[in-house]
Amino acid sequence: MGTFTGIPHAATDFYARLEQDNSRDFWAAHKADYEEHVRAPLEALTAELAEDFGEAKLFRPHRDVRFSADKSPYKTHQGAYVAVAEATGWYVQVSADGLMLGGGCYQMDSARLKAYRAAVDSPGTGQQLRQIVEDLRGEGWEIGGEQVKTAPRGWDREHERIELLRHKALTGMRWVEDGDIVTTPRLVEEVRQRWSRLRPLVDWLARTDPAARH
Repeated sequence: MGTFTGIPHAATDFYARLEQDNSRDFWAAHKADYEEHVRAPLEALTAELAEDFGEAKLFRPHRDVRFSADKSPYKTHQGAYVAVAEATGWYVQVSADGLMLGGGCYQMDSARLKAYRAAVDSPGTGQQLRQIVEDLRGEGWEIGGEQVKTAPRGWDREHERIELLRHKALTGMRWVEDGDIVTTPRLVEEVRQRWSRLRPLVDWLARTDPAARH
């Protein structure tokens, strides 16, 4: 695996063209572009971060269209993910829009959700999470994740941390908007700093994973 030199403009160009022609013919004709300009740089980037965060997995570029009305065969982004617990860890993605990174928990099964809400309800751990989220939001992170519309069943909608209790997933995401960073080796340190800033959120969520306690 080569040394990371940056995510080239050719990566975003590739996805801009794929959005216009999401077909197997286009992919076959331009697969070498994907391998050289998208997959190889992301593998090199995450390899340089592995010592601090863990080994990354690149998601498959093919979409699962079995239950989707949209039969487009390929994803219009390439993501890489470092897992620290079930559905919890750090994320980086390249698309036609540029480079996005983040972290958190992207889905919770019923046992995980029960443990998460119990931790949010507890004054100590709940207030800790609220402070983490408020700090991140204040720094420009987009706090996301699937939510129920009002209050979860059995919970008071006047609960002081109802916003967090509504979450069924919880993530912090942001774009790296400076192309002079994205396209150069400086991106490694940028992602390292950003992911480190998310560590309190990722660690808090990892501790609520019942499977991680055994």
